[in-house]
Amino acid sequence: MPKNVWLLVIGAFINITGSSLIWPLNTIYMHDHLGQSLSVAGFVLMMNAGATVLGNLVGGYLFDKLGGYKSIMLGISITIISLIGITFWHGWPHYIYFLIIMGFGSGIVIPAMFALVGSVWPEGGRKGFNAIYLAQNLGVAVGPALAGPIAEISFDYLFISNLALYIIFLLIALITYRHMVPKIEKETSEKTIESHSSRANFYSLLILCSAFLLAWVAYSQWASTLSTHIQQQGIGLKEYSLLWSINGLLIITLQPLISPLIQKYEKQIKSQLVVGMLIMMVSFSIILFADSFKMFAVAMMVLTLGEIFVWPAVPTIANTLAPKGKGGTYQGVVNSIGSIGRMIGPFIGGIIVDAYNMNVLIAVLCGLLIIAIIPCIVYDSPLKKKNS
Repeated sequence: MPKNVWLLVIGAFINITGSSLIWPLNTIYMHDHLGQSLSVAGFVLMMNAGATVLGNLVGGYLFDKLGGYKSIMLGISITIISLIGITFWHGWPHYIYFLIIMGFGSGIVIPAMFALVGSVWPEGGRKGFNAIYLAQNLGVAVGPALAGPIAEISFDYLFISNLALYIIFLLIALITYRHMVPKIEKETSEKTIESHSSRANFYSLLILCSAFLLAWVAYSQWASTLSTHIQQQGIGLKEYSLLWSINGLLIITLQPLISPLIQKYEKQIKSQLVVGMLIMMVSFSIILFADSFKMFAVAMMVLTLGEIFVWPAVPTIANTLAPKGKGGTYQGVVNSIGSIGRMIGPFIGGIIVDAYNMNVLIAVLCGLLIIAIIPCIVYDSPLKKKNS
């Protein structure tokens, strides 16, 4: 990979390592330490994800107007301000305010990173997006592995550690991302947006994103309702954090085995999406029978296999669909849809568990993943109509 891609990969790793020190333990912190119900904790996470949605859209728009460097620097700066606040004031309700600001700041960064890797290495195709995805999941492996033991000592140290990592990310971006500003072809972009072709591409993107949304509603339960459910099974913070470490490490180790298969069927990306959704559904079915750490670990392993097929494919398709000069906007839409899934997922999950039980929630999640298969199959129908 080119040097610039490696620098983006390193930045993505540090970014996600920092954020993953907190996000898997948010529900536990609010429920066990701040005395809030699962529904309240889910609502707070919904507001955090809502701010991330806004940040995603702003980040994508700013990328197309200002370039990746300025967008990323703005997002990091806002996140650092929020982390300074949460380090000193993390009681109730201050925790809510800073969590929302943090969501907005980090939301700006993510689509800019994806769009930037597509602009500095356009010939890389899915490889660049897959590299960012791998870096993020390595961060997901390292972050929670550190978070559990640190949280058992004190949650204060979690906030300090997160702040320190974002400062490192800021320095890396300040020094190395300045020269990665892509050239923006405004006239071409404006003409393309007005064309019928662009509208068909955007409609295709929205159809695909509906499947992405449902998948994230299901996936987000692992960091919200399932975290508390796992605790109720007598599994501690260290073991729960280890599940996320298994997730990240398995993604890294499976890549040499999965990559040849993905490359062989690269043009059959619909099949990859459908297979991924089905595998994720199987992982939730396993939870129905899980009563030990080993069973939850198996469920996480199956979930990981499914997400390998789905998560990198969506931004890759978005990059393919995006007209010139609109790569940031399309990545912003994709990331905002994922954030909406993370926003409403914990809230819906908390309500269902509080009103019924975990088995009902699992049945609902499996149903959502089955429904998600439909838009995966038909997302390109507007393009076919355009060409007919």
